[in-house]
Amino acid sequence: MLKIGVFGTGHLGKFHLNNWKEINDVEIVGFFDPHDETAAAVSKQYGIKRFLKVAELIDACDAIDVVTPTHLHFGVCEQAIRKGKHVFVEKPLAHTMEEAEKLVKLVQESGIKLQVGHVERFNPAFLAMKGFELKPMFIEVHRLAQFNPRGTEVSVILDLMIHDIDIILSIVKSDVRNISASGVAVMTDTPDIANVRIEFNNGCVANLTSSRISMKKMRKTRLFQKDAYIGIDFLNKKTEIIKMKQEGDENVFAFDIETHQGTRTIAIANPPVPEVNAIKRELEEFVAAIKNNTQTIVNEIDGFRAMEVAHQILDKISHNLSAQ
Repeated sequence: MLKIGVFGTGHLGKFHLNNWKEINDVEIVGFFDPHDETAAAVSKQYGIKRFLKVAELIDACDAIDVVTPTHLHFGVCEQAIRKGKHVFVEKPLAHTMEEAEKLVKLVQESGIKLQVGHVERFNPAFLAMKGFELKPMFIEVHRLAQFNPRGTEVSVILDLMIHDIDIILSIVKSDVRNISASGVAVMTDTPDIANVRIEFNNGCVANLTSSRISMKKMRKTRLFQKDAYIGIDFLNKKTEIIKMKQEGDENVFAFDIETHQGTRTIAIANPPVPEVNAIKRELEEFVAAIKNNTQTIVNEIDGFRAMEVAHQILDKISHNLSAQ
């Protein structure tokens, strides 16, 4: 039985608690939350012990789940790693690049398992693409959200866009060559809307737009590659592939078009989207990595790379604003 301790039981922390309770061979030994009112409600609702000291909860666990505000990630994670405890930490990995670099070094020295909560990796619409070879040369991303004061202690880059940065870095097997970015702070002191262009060494270009002051929600990624267009709707859990029809293609809608090369047959497919609870799946995969001694799906290097690109974007936006 894997003993888990949860740090932070706010909005997202409660989602984690609900899912931990449904995972086999896991025991929630307790939680830590400095807010008395929240802690009292959680103890009553979930019937689990509140720990008043971070170190005591870490000592009682095999692994911890860090769902605290970002600026508290490093302190909790560092203590746990130094005591040989496995760590699941919500994105972003840490508050600063210096903290992230230290955590990566600690993880690699200790040999513990660390997973970063980039939950979109486990979104059913993204999982539906597992069997399809993705080699995009152009990517268009829109992630729009309605304004919510929760989470605004960080910029829209580290709050929303980092999800798409991680997805893109997991797909494009090439180093970043150049980043262009612009952003505006509208409702908070940090950028609330941003547009970013990422160029990779292999020629792939990704355009990303993220906003947390939109009237409607949208989480769509469009991939364009040789002979194929792939649309992934993370919000509505839908996936679409449009490509040239090949022998063996089944369960597709096909039609002919005339081109200068002659008649081409276009196939439209909607891969089956699994019924998956993304948060539960990411926590289950974390547990499996510990039990099987395998690499976590979103490891410390993945978390570091996403942060690195995110901070380069923030630097570009800051430079552009200061030049105005």
